[in-house]
Amino acid sequence: MQRKPDGATGGHGALRASTSGASAGLYVHLPFCPYVCPYCDFAKWKHDGVRAERYLRALRAEAAHAPALRCATMFFGGGTPNTYAPDDVAALATELVARFGIPSGAEVSIEVNPDLALCDGFSAYRAAGITRLSIGVQSFVPAELHALGRQHTPDDVALVVRRARTAGFSNVSLDLMFGTPHQTLASWRTSLERAVALGADHISTYGLTVEAGTPYERWFGREPSAFGDQDAQADLYGLAIDLLTSAGYEQYEISNFARPGYRCAHNANYWANGEYLGLGVGAASYLGGERRTTTRDLTAYESAALAGTPIAAQRERLEGAAMVGEAAMLALRTNEGVELQSFAERYHVDFVEMYRPVLEELSAAGLVRTSPTHIALTRRGRFLANDACGAFVVPA
Repeated sequence: MQRKPDGATGGHGALRASTSGASAGLYVHLPFCPYVCPYCDFAKWKHDGVRAERYLRALRAEAAHAPALRCATMFFGGGTPNTYAPDDVAALATELVARFGIPSGAEVSIEVNPDLALCDGFSAYRAAGITRLSIGVQSFVPAELHALGRQHTPDDVALVVRRARTAGFSNVSLDLMFGTPHQTLASWRTSLERAVALGADHISTYGLTVEAGTPYERWFGREPSAFGDQDAQADLYGLAIDLLTSAGYEQYEISNFARPGYRCAHNANYWANGEYLGLGVGAASYLGGERRTTTRDLTAYESAALAGTPIAAQRERLEGAAMVGEAAMLALRTNEGVELQSFAERYHVDFVEMYRPVLEELSAAGLVRTSPTHIALTRRGRFLANDACGAFVVPA
């Protein structure tokens, strides 16, 4: 989550972990990709062997100077983490599990691109304690994959899932994207049904956002009709909710569906406004009430980390109404919403009284439902979640 810069710099050592550190999450950013997708604006670069090896050294150096906290989960994201050789990822995972006291059997996830050339070594991942795969499928329709710049095929995904199961992975998540160029309800249904048929334990469905500075922004400028409007996206999202819930998945968060027992614990910590440490270029941390996002300048990141000097970062301290509003916004993304008693105990506020005018407006619009114990989004509220959740956030 990007924040407005305040010009501050400093290493992670300047952050103070709270006593809740034993339940913190650890995010590790591996930014290299075999190719760069035209819609992506993450901190990523096309793979270069020399640069990728230097980055691992920098990452290890940053980890060595990070706060001494214990983490409950770990997530390798990217980029395309499996661009690295499996043994390199496994070695890094083993080191970080020990460094941050991650319990045996804890949820340790890795994002993988399903290109077959990258998808070996799942046994090495398992031996290193990685327990969960998040596979970036995006679509099971060849024409849509081509438009997204992806180089795998639908059959590749099926083979990768089989390889993962054979290697012992019992927790496999598939990422799908809707609102992509020229997508239809019928083609979206195909992708959803293929994901279900593969026995995915968890499915994430993300609406396409046309990000500034990407090739998709230029495409949108030339041919806006290729991209679905808000009504079209709403129809696609509604289909995902109906099809996946009827197939036995629980929509436990706006974009995420899981079979019973397969919610993503790492992401659930974000939505609970829990603490987390991010390692790597462009990674975000939230410790001791301070949110910190490391520079996206790869050269500057590597140089500072390897030299043991402060790494440039954006910082923001959340306090008072800003902190409470952020917590409310995150909680409302989940199916349970705001649990009033625990919220009051943690933030020392009466949620209903604090937000009475907002709640009355959202309730009248049919966006939230209330009970004596919880405030949560309605189905309609999930379709307008940015507006509904954003109503609680104090402007920066």
